Amino acid sequence: MRENNRYPRIRDLRENMDINQTKMAKLLNMSQTGYSEYETGENDVPTAILIKMARIHNVSVDYILGETDIRDRYPRSKNIIDL
Repeated sequence: MRENNRYPRIRDLRENMDINQTKMAKLLNMSQTGYSEYETGENDVPTAILIKMARIHNVSVDYILGETDIRDRYPRSKNIIDL
């Protein structure tokens, strides 16, 4: 595992659900190898996958990224404007 893991909480969140990498990868519709590379920080996690992870774990993307210690998800916007 790399010393500079950009995603320090991904593994902990998965382990808290008591599931293995293969099961998490299946929930994310990807390979176990690809998912493992996110946990180790070898590859960046795409935004769409970060959003799926946040929904699966019921936390905010900021929490996954280590930007906050508050786990709560943000309320969904009622008015989405296309830019």
